[in-house]
Amino acid sequence: MSEQQPTLLPYADPAFVADPFPLYRQLREDGPVRRVVVAGGLDAWLVTRYEDGLAALSDSRLSSDVRDASDSRIPRQLPETERDSMLSNMLRTDPPDHTRLRRLVSQAFTARRVAGMRPRIQAITDGLLDAVVPVGRADLVADFALPLPVTVISELLGVPVDERRDFQQWTDRMLRRGVEPPDPAVVNEAWQHMRAYLTGLIHAKRSHPGDDLLSGLVAARDAQQRLSEDELIAMVFLLLVAGYITTVNLIGTGIATLLAHPDQLDLLRCDPELLPGAVEEFLRYDGPVSPGIARFAREDVEIAGVAVPRGATVLIGSAVADRDPERFPDPDRLDITRKDNAHLAFGHGIHYCLGAPLARLEGQIAIGTVLRRLPGLALAADPDGIRRRPGGLRGPESLPVTFTPGG
Repeated sequence: MSEQQPTLLPYADPAFVADPFPLYRQLREDGPVRRVVVAGGLDAWLVTRYEDGLAALSDSRLSSDVRDASDSRIPRQLPETERDSMLSNMLRTDPPDHTRLRRLVSQAFTARRVAGMRPRIQAITDGLLDAVVPVGRADLVADFALPLPVTVISELLGVPVDERRDFQQWTDRMLRRGVEPPDPAVVNEAWQHMRAYLTGLIHAKRSHPGDDLLSGLVAARDAQQRLSEDELIAMVFLLLVAGYITTVNLIGTGIATLLAHPDQLDLLRCDPELLPGAVEEFLRYDGPVSPGIARFAREDVEIAGVAVPRGATVLIGSAVADRDPERFPDPDRLDITRKDNAHLAFGHGIHYCLGAPLARLEGQIAIGTVLRRLPGLALAADPDGIRRRPGGLRGPESLPVTFTPGG
């Protein structure tokens, strides 16, 4: 089975980008581990089934560090001049470094602390909707789903208001994935801007610390030497990026999915208490990461009876596994009342998404407030014309809607 021919994930095909799940289903039915070619032309071993994916996410033989990859093209997708510093973030490290880095920020994302942010997130949400409610139309990505999490994570870290658009644009250039590999010159230029900006921001926090997470990290760096300067920069970069892009996709996809399923939209309007479960179902049904989470084999390993060679990229297909009929009954049906919804959208094990409580809260507040404040909400475009991001971070690029104008 290790000699199987890889299946190309056809990112150049608009039909696949709009709905990859028929191909995912076929791959899962073909076997538990399938060779695929993903965005950028990279070869990977896709784990397609839930139980195997759950086990793989906790398997210490599978590394998060791209330096364990045998394919030299993978690290080349990172900015050349800053490759080592970008690999210092906790997403791309393993214990003991991962344990140390995660401990530094874990208290900022506990469920209790995040719950205390609810009033401020609600205020930001209402402020964004105040601008569009009188108009009766909006792009719920550009006008709402994008600025909401950017504002929240910026306030948490202490990023000044007038500097947020710049880091968002640099991040988009670095993370954009499509049919072809990213242009190294574009990635390098964006990272150089980002590095210079973060260095200046850290300097400002050293000179004038505030009551924010970044000031706390700078203090930990300077007083306790608990992380290096490169680790500090990489940590701030990760928190800014991870703190917004996947949440943008969660909110945008959640609203788009409801508009495509009017029975579920009506059910949620009638019973807002279903919101927490609805957000979990959006994450399972069409999560913000697709097809899944990358790891790299430290040694020759066997996954579900399939031999995977050392250095191979193992793609744990959370989006594929979250529709595994062995784990989720009737998995291709959206059901916001679904029980026992232990999806893999946030990962599992030591790398389980640190920001999951914040993403969940933002998703619940954002989607719930839209349904409450925008009566008559309807898509203002052909559903087949809604463009999705073609790479591993999945979500609508825009979501034009109309609704009944309000005062």
